[in-house]
Amino acid sequence: MGVLGASRVRDPSVAQWRVQLFPDAGEASGALVVPRDWREPREPGSESRVVDADAAAEASLRRARSRLRRYMVANRLNRLGTLTYAGEGCHDPVELRGDLARFFRQLRSSLGGDRLAYVWVPELHPGGHGWHAHFAVNRFVPRRTIEAAWGRGFVSIKLIGNLPHGSAAVDEARVAAGYVGKYLGKDLSGFGGLHRYEVAQGFQPRAVAFHGDSARVCIAAAAIAMGGRPRRLWRSYERPDWTGPAAVWAQW
Repeated sequence: MGVLGASRVRDPSVAQWRVQLFPDAGEASGALVVPRDWREPREPGSESRVVDADAAAEASLRRARSRLRRYMVANRLNRLGTLTYAGEGCHDPVELRGDLARFFRQLRSSLGGDRLAYVWVPELHPGGHGWHAHFAVNRFVPRRTIEAAWGRGFVSIKLIGNLPHGSAAVDEARVAAGYVGKYLGKDLSGFGGLHRYEVAQGFQPRAVAFHGDSARVCIAAAAIAMGGRPRRLWRSYERPDWTGPAAVWAQW
């Protein structure tokens, strides 16, 4: 099956582990994949059964945070900023999205047209002042340049700091992703069903898939690709309360 029993190709006729490695994010995750013909057939009408809305929402939020984290870490988004409206604020999420699109276009133009990786998330201002946005980038941008590009109120920007000596941009980006991820869990019911966050196109982290008869061999193959063992390793069987499919997660 290749290196340490792991393969890049999955045999659909047998149950196998599929682990995706995101090298630039230093992260891998996967689950046991069971062939379709191994699964119990649904009873007539079972498609209409009641779904646990809270559990589904929690799973969706967890996936969104994972995608966001991988994107931010792979692109080293380690500078956090906030864009706030002056006056009565903005109360229309569509207007907010349009203003943010114009802001990032202007920002790229001010930086000489350079490609710019970024992410933004909305937040409802307490006290009835409408929406504002938090964003992250991976390079120094003068505050006056951000203010000129925004032009609708107030801005703030800071580099993630106060980390242990020897920390690198990847560590800063992970901390930044933790902050941004918290905003995804806030009440966005007034956001009109729009996406919880937006990212710059063309910067999605590359992925390498490994398949094997156990999570161990897949993670071992990923470790060879990363040049060392993961610093953190999570396995679902260690969680007595885990109800999803068998899963594994690793971080370098």
